[in-house]
Amino acid sequence: MNGTQVALPANIGTVAPTVAKPTGCVYPLNTTDETGKIRIDTTSNTSYTLGQFFAVWGQPLSSTNVAGLQASQVTVYVNNGGTLSQYTGDLSSLVLPVHGEVTIMLGTPLTQIPTYTWTDPPPLNPTPIQLAYMGPNLGTVHWPDGDTASGGAGATIDGLTCSPGMSVVFHVHAHLAIINNGQWLALPENIGRPSSCDYELHTHDRTGIIHIEAPSVKNYTLGQFFDIWGEPLSSTNVAGLTGNVVAYISDNGEARRYMGDLRAISLISHRDITLQIGTPAVSTLATYSWYEL
Repeated sequence: MNGTQVALPANIGTVAPTVAKPTGCVYPLNTTDETGKIRIDTTSNTSYTLGQFFAVWGQPLSSTNVAGLQASQVTVYVNNGGTLSQYTGDLSSLVLPVHGEVTIMLGTPLTQIPTYTWTDPPPLNPTPIQLAYMGPNLGTVHWPDGDTASGGAGATIDGLTCSPGMSVVFHVHAHLAIINNGQWLALPENIGRPSSCDYELHTHDRTGIIHIEAPSVKNYTLGQFFDIWGEPLSSTNVAGLTGNVVAYISDNGEARRYMGDLRAISLISHRDITLQIGTPAVSTLATYSWYEL
């Protein structure tokens, strides 16, 4: 807008979980973070349009109004496979190109159109790992079990309570894998489980399964889990392991690189999160066969 790039919101096309539908769902067009990358479901070989994406978003799209930003001059360029061209047709009919770039300029146009480097996630491993309650360790033991001195000691953390015998209405599971310089490290057991109570987010074993057990549905995040654990989480530090951190998220067999705030990653049912610190890069992303607990 007038030369200033505006971030596209995260979680467009994402329906939050409920007690009745704990897994939630996503539309064929969706966003994960604020990078502007639109996830397109290509399994049906269907072409999707910019108008469909804005309809999922619930925002207007016209030659004078783009998601509530209004201007008398709207200029659109499409970079498709390295070929840049100005688009002058109906914005709603613009077909979203795979690995293409759509730049919409309102008001004063840019003198140079930005280009981007695409980084796709590694392929999914076709052989799933069986997840089971109190199953074998997944990874090498690195951290002590339980929370650190700055983590959960029974007090409310980030609005999450620790209660004995909590009434569990919402009970789902996510999975976290931490890989440091090529070595898979086991997530400690009994995170969020001090002697007197259980937090709404906790672990029972070293499988990497994060249990979400609560009296109501909330948006639980990876940052809250690390705060209960008492460990740092940033783009350069995962529980004391420092270096460049690359994050991948997999939902229902769809994997993507996550470029947003790691702390903001939502913990939803059967979501697989992989945090890679340092090198080498993982060659495949693990898949899991879930055993409902």
